[in-house]
Amino acid sequence: MTRIHFTAASTEQAQDARERLVALYGDSGPEAAEVVVALGGDGLMLETIHRMIDRELPVYGMNCGSVGFLMNDFAEADLPARIARAQSNDIHPLRMHAVTSTGAVEEALAFNEVSLLRQLRQAAKIRISIDGRVRLAELICDGVLVSTPAGSTAYNLSAHGPIVPLTANLLPLTPISAFRPRRWRGALLPSNSEILFEILESEKRPVAAVADFTEVRRVISVAASEDRSVCARILSDPDRALSERIIREQFTV
Repeated sequence: MTRIHFTAASTEQAQDARERLVALYGDSGPEAAEVVVALGGDGLMLETIHRMIDRELPVYGMNCGSVGFLMNDFAEADLPARIARAQSNDIHPLRMHAVTSTGAVEEALAFNEVSLLRQLRQAAKIRISIDGRVRLAELICDGVLVSTPAGSTAYNLSAHGPIVPLTANLLPLTPISAFRPRRWRGALLPSNSEILFEILESEKRPVAAVADFTEVRRVISVAASEDRSVCARILSDPDRALSERIIREQFTV
């Protein structure tokens, strides 16, 4: 029997599912577990990955939420066998290094995206440099984001950014409601790129930076790059392989 630790969203549906599964398979707790089963939606999956990253435990999600793009279908029967057959997907996060107007430095990991968002009514002005070279001297916008391949189907896609396969070694850089230059649609960057966002007129046009669940307000600069020293393992059923779902999403009309 695989040693399983169950975690669930706060919804009644997810909590009821956890009670039934614990009654069937027991719960080893996070310290003794070989795998974590997350019951909920994509938000719960991201929270679980962040909580378990230091333990290097694989996470197998079952959808008890609404979207569940990262999740497998929910079923109570034969769970250890399903986990044994599951495909492993290694996901590397972005590391955000943010400096605020007070000089404070904040770091956080993002398995979906690092996004910069205007805080007030006025548009943000942002300079974008890649690997030490200024590529866009001034972007006037509601915001801008850089996403991982796994996160390219989330906020990035909603902002009309490109979907990127897991094995593409690319990072989508996508503007959010760009005003100038109006026709700039973003870029696809090598996964080893060092991306720097500098906030122009930061006192007049304050900007917040968000890495998954971590928000830092009134930033003056934000650096983002892939951190390959950190790895999360997401397990997916063979008929719901994460790489296949990302490919298929590109043909959804």
